[in-house]
Amino acid sequence: MALTGASLMALTLAAAAQQATARLEELSVEGSGRGAGATGGPPAQRGADGRAAPEDPRGPVAGYVATRSVTATKTNTPLIETPQAITVIGREQIEAQGAQTLTQATQYTAGIYSGVYGADERVDFFTLRGFVASDYGIYKDGLQLLNYGFGTLKTETFGLERIEVLRGPAAVLFGAGNPGGLVNQVTKRPTLAPFGYVEIAGGSFGQVYGAFDVGGPADDSGHLFYRLTGIGRQGGTQVEGADSDRAYIAPAFTWRPDAGTTFTVLTSYQRDSTAVTANFLPYAGTVRPNASGLRIDRSLNVGDPRINSFQREQVFAGYEFEHAVDDVWTVRQNFRYSFSDATQNSYIGQLGYADLPQTQLSRYQFQYSDKVSLFQVDNQAEARFSDGFVAHDVLFGIDYKNYSLYDNQASLFPAPNLSIINPLYGQIVGRPLPYQVDVNSFRQLGFYAQDQIKLTDRLSLIGGLRYDIANSDVLKKLAPDTSTSRTDTALTGRIALLYNFDPGIAPYVAYSTSFQPQIGVDAITGGSLSPDRGEQIEVGLKIEPVGERFSLNIAAFDLVRDNPPFPVIVGFGSTQLGTVRSRGIEGQFVASLAEGLNVVAAVTHYDLEYTRVRDAALGDLVGKTPTNVPETFASVFADYTIPLGDWRGFGFGGGVRYVGRSYADQLNNLKVPDYVLFDATVHYNWERWRMAITAANLGDRRFVTSCQSANSCFYGEARRVLASVSYRW
Repeated sequence: MALTGASLMALTLAAAAQQATARLEELSVEGSGRGAGATGGPPAQRGADGRAAPEDPRGPVAGYVATRSVTATKTNTPLIETPQAITVIGREQIEAQGAQTLTQATQYTAGIYSGVYGADERVDFFTLRGFVASDYGIYKDGLQLLNYGFGTLKTETFGLERIEVLRGPAAVLFGAGNPGGLVNQVTKRPTLAPFGYVEIAGGSFGQVYGAFDVGGPADDSGHLFYRLTGIGRQGGTQVEGADSDRAYIAPAFTWRPDAGTTFTVLTSYQRDSTAVTANFLPYAGTVRPNASGLRIDRSLNVGDPRINSFQREQVFAGYEFEHAVDDVWTVRQNFRYSFSDATQNSYIGQLGYADLPQTQLSRYQFQYSDKVSLFQVDNQAEARFSDGFVAHDVLFGIDYKNYSLYDNQASLFPAPNLSIINPLYGQIVGRPLPYQVDVNSFRQLGFYAQDQIKLTDRLSLIGGLRYDIANSDVLKKLAPDTSTSRTDTALTGRIALLYNFDPGIAPYVAYSTSFQPQIGVDAITGGSLSPDRGEQIEVGLKIEPVGERFSLNIAAFDLVRDNPPFPVIVGFGSTQLGTVRSRGIEGQFVASLAEGLNVVAAVTHYDLEYTRVRDAALGDLVGKTPTNVPETFASVFADYTIPLGDWRGFGFGGGVRYVGRSYADQLNNLKVPDYVLFDATVHYNWERWRMAITAANLGDRRFVTSCQSANSCFYGEARRVLASVSYRW
């Protein structure tokens, strides 16, 4: 009740900062050419004097090179003044690479390994700095999307304006996340300029889709603006008999009653219908030939087409409300309610072979029905002022989240074996028996403060503190006596120094801590999962010369994570083994080197190992590297569009992705080899039309992305070709 009162008070006080007002006013009414507004928005932002206006940190990126973000500090801060590693992926880069999922869109980004569990149509899986971050580390418009167990939320990439990958702890502002970092997806918003965009496409596995994006003023007074984005997709996948269909619609409205106030409503509805495509396969037969000298076909449906199904409906409804009180104070409130209803019924491998020649896969049937409800509100008050000696940008905040998961799981052991040589389907043997009917409840209240201090024109000090109170309850309806409940509190902080040299060079050093309360119980001990805590030291260098269209970011880090959850070897659930340390270096280069030429390159290397274990019997793990995690990867992608002459508008590009080896068992005896993939694109822009063909994994290389254990390995994405035609007005 106290929080509700605080929320209503903030709502009464606040909305739309001067920056938000400026964002709408700075949008150009020009609408030709391709650039930041590739899917409808204006190609450039101009001030009243006609010169380029400062980049909107929630709006389009002009080309590939972003200059501002709100993710790292929750304030409108230039990237060159942000003492933390962050990469911004704009709409134009997403389209040039033909990315249709968050996994695909982040494959050319430092520090993040996307597609850990292979070509999974249900959820985006990734690690940041060696740690799984797709559970607590996915955000949408600055508010968390919790993916616990089988209660998942997934955002349609066509509805995004930009994707921001923040590496390192961010708990001081968000109250959640492991030390590896987070990914913030920024939704498309209404614009001042009217526009329209339609696209149709088709490609591999019979996939086809149609999409649209329209918006602009909704009245003649200049106070109301709208945007409507939608896509319908259907077709197959690289797994036989497993389709992947989606319907998505996202209405958005902005109301600007006066020069200092804006209220933006962001909503969406999404329906997914697909199957289990990330098959749990044995190491022998995927990474290495099995006892019969065979490898399992990448297209094998380990389930059964008659029951291998996944269905999810989800709704997002929220708003961003800001108000500039005066020249110093701005208050904001961001709110969202998220709901997801998902079901799955399928045969699962994960048990290895049933015979000595290793031609029969053991399976069991798994079924679940999960409903997720997530309420979040973030209240902020920001003050920009000088105390007579130094300049301050002070941020105060109170945020709250209330999460509930109704989790029903059932299984049937054994299911009929499946021959990898001559698979026989249609063997439906019975109904799975429920073994878990849980109600997971999680509540978190946080108080935070941050001060960005300009000690001189060049030297900046950033400091922040946060206090959290988190409650987690698990009601086990099948065994009420084993229900669990716990309350945790934590104080987290960050302090950083950054120095800006004249040519656009900014070295920095930062220390930060993290806190992530866990939901649910330990699958082995049966007790409540302990909070995940960590700390990190990071030193970095940012290069972004004034007037030049490129940026180079280099960061070295040393982070320690205590109590990270790891998936159990057999079955479902997580356990906590001890402490893991990650030390490494990252580099990210993004540039528009000449007119029409864009380049993005990344390199990552780290050393990841257990440094302490909770159980003496696990002592052999000390010094070993967790499974699923490659420690070295690098990539480069370039795209060129001819700007002049008879071939004006014709473009082409390509990329190379290298991923190093990882381990398939906790003792590091089984290795998953490294691999190299090639991507390509060809496109042509003519007036308001655009035609493009993109191809990922051009050579159709068969590879394993990672293994969770000797019986749980995952094939990566097969060659994916997409041809599209779009028109805008």
